[in-house]
Amino acid sequence: MSERHFDVWSAGEAYERYMGRWSRLVADGFVTWLGRGPGLRWLDVGCGSGALTSAVAARCRPRALLGVERSPGFAATARASAPAPARFAVADAQALPVPDAVFDVAVGGLVLNFLPDPGGAVAEAARAVRPGGLVAAYVWDYAEGMEFLRRFWDAAAAVDPASAALDEGDRFPLCAPEPLRALWDRAGLVETAVAPITVPTLFAGFDDLWEPFLAGQGPAPGYTAALSPAVRARLRESLREAVPAGPDGTIALTARAWAVRGVRPDARA
Repeated sequence: MSERHFDVWSAGEAYERYMGRWSRLVADGFVTWLGRGPGLRWLDVGCGSGALTSAVAARCRPRALLGVERSPGFAATARASAPAPARFAVADAQALPVPDAVFDVAVGGLVLNFLPDPGGAVAEAARAVRPGGLVAAYVWDYAEGMEFLRRFWDAAAAVDPASAALDEGDRFPLCAPEPLRALWDRAGLVETAVAPITVPTLFAGFDDLWEPFLAGQGPAPGYTAALSPAVRARLRESLREAVPAGPDGTIALTARAWAVRGVRPDARA
């Protein structure tokens, strides 16, 4: 069972139903935490379907805003949804198509743990910002804070013990405060800070929670789509029993991300 086989990210619309609605809430909280003023030049590395790019465009009044995304499908979704002055390029986060020291802020939302070389990507982002510029990112707290995914993988393990090999809580140890801080320190960034950002994830009913897992976008949906119908049905019932439904059928959970930021030092200081 290949772990990477299930890390499928290509269709923006399917991602929006599965994770995008929650990632947009986290993006707003992240931008607020950064507290940057208007008129800056922003770079969004691994911009996906444009949640963070849109938040920056709407809330920060940037002078310039470039989203870089490797998936043409995601880039198309972002291009269709993000307001001006956002523009986009299809390129790799670890080989950014930008000159040195041209941005004031480089950010990345929910992407670092999926890169083969996260340290290289942070170093690239640091290269792209001016001395004194900010490099920041956020990732889901898969191990403890992402409730609907935690309940999904626990339910999957009860039905199929082999699914534990795909559990993001184990696969992505980077998604915790100390590993993130260490990554920023190794990139030579200073004034590093890490903080949690927690958002509500309210599902209208069980189908609203379950159906996005059938679309094949991301590790958990990719795993679900590959199951036989019989095992998938058992997983569905295991998950239904594991989530708390209110009297009206709604399921109220929360999702936590860890955010990290640091400053590119000025060599002349």
